[in-house]
Amino acid sequence: MPPRAPFGRRLAAAIDTYGPLCVGIDPHEELLAAWGLPSAADGVREFALRTVEALRDVVGVVKPQAAFFERFGSPGVAALEETIAACRAAGLLCIVDAKRGDIGSTMGGYASAYVGEDSPLAGDAVTVSPYLGFGSLDPLIEQARATGRGVFVLALTSNPEGAQVQHAREANGTSVAARIAAEAGHRNAAELEAGEPLGSVGLVVGATVGSAPRDLGMDLAAVGGALLAPGLGAQGAGTDEIRRVFAGAEHAVLPSSSREILSAGPTGLAVVAQRVQDGLRDLRRSDGGTSD
Repeated sequence: MPPRAPFGRRLAAAIDTYGPLCVGIDPHEELLAAWGLPSAADGVREFALRTVEALRDVVGVVKPQAAFFERFGSPGVAALEETIAACRAAGLLCIVDAKRGDIGSTMGGYASAYVGEDSPLAGDAVTVSPYLGFGSLDPLIEQARATGRGVFVLALTSNPEGAQVQHAREANGTSVAARIAAEAGHRNAAELEAGEPLGSVGLVVGATVGSAPRDLGMDLAAVGGALLAPGLGAQGAGTDEIRRVFAGAEHAVLPSSSREILSAGPTGLAVVAQRVQDGLRDLRRSDGGTSD
């Protein structure tokens, strides 16, 4: 197999081709029932595979939420593995939303599982938690870069509890969120200097956090990686909110929507996804970036 191109390059190409929308694959109880599927591993598998097939050639990126598969044990994990393989076959970049984080050899184990070359759980990128120290992520980041995969680091989430950690400040006044953004930028520097359009290390920043990035001193434009932005649609964020949160870094934003699109059902989700995608077409022009 030829070497995989760096994740940032592949993501930038997908955005150029299809637009910046990422669709979350979140087969929770209510959606399974609405689709007429059982609350079981077989139902989750059917839900995910039908979603992947419907989104082929409509979007470039999808994001299966691992928890909704894992809750059914080994059959659910097998369904996640099959979903990841189906994404690859359909030409969709797959971000596995697993939010893993640990230290030492345990982090190395997660790295092998989610970004290792031969792992069936390895998509194109994985979400991780940095709250054991950003440096604890380095084994996974290094392996992701070696296999042409990406990492999205939780930085500024929309849940109220997140502020206890993310808004906290170091002795010098730097917020935890700003530190995470700066550390991600540091790890992307070499790839950007080599001419890559985006680095392998992105951030997760909620699309509904308003002015918090500026209030907390985050320089999102300097991160150099993609900015995964959950909250588009059902959670209340539209393009105006995205521009407010990511001012100056709109070209790097990957807005994510799940419920608004998945609620359309298996026969309508591609139509809704295309409508949302069309609404995002001019987003990258906002800070002078290119657009289709």
